[in-house]
Amino acid sequence: MVQEVIAAPQVIDAGTFVLRPVRKSDAGMFAFYAGDERVARMTRSIPHPLPPGAAENFVTRAMSPTAEEIVWVMDSTAAGGSEVMGVISLQPMDRNQAQVGYWVGPSHWNTGVASAAVRALVEANPLKNATYFAEVFQENQASARVLTNCGFEYLGDAESFSVARNSRVPTWTYTRRLD
Repeated sequence: MVQEVIAAPQVIDAGTFVLRPVRKSDAGMFAFYAGDERVARMTRSIPHPLPPGAAENFVTRAMSPTAEEIVWVMDSTAAGGSEVMGVISLQPMDRNQAQVGYWVGPSHWNTGVASAAVRALVEANPLKNATYFAEVFQENQASARVLTNCGFEYLGDAESFSVARNSRVPTWTYTRRLD
């Protein structure tokens, strides 16, 4: 049984940017970044090519009060930067655990954005979870470094289905105790 989803804070400070709730106006940038094959191929759920309306549907699901996943946008407009640099999410699981997921637009790769976002989410722990899990495709060593740099420990190998690849992909699973 999945734990009851509680309201997440409106904004989480990540230093030079914030994690904020999704807005309808984000759909265009979501389509731009998620439509990039390099982004889609490193996720389980983003198809490539991105079908018409997919970004708008993602926004609708993310903004729903009954959403099964809590989604934040990495936004640096307060510092004169991009309104959408990427997305980070928590999907609640049973036993006071949650799965962390994220992607960053290619123009923001290798800038520390993903590490700062994961670190801020872990520190805020908005759902007061005891444990976080995350998985990365084994070929995505940059995302593996993000997790280990944020205190996640390697748990084991697995596989996940990638919609963009239409195949199963080897993954590394990580965990982080928060209590």
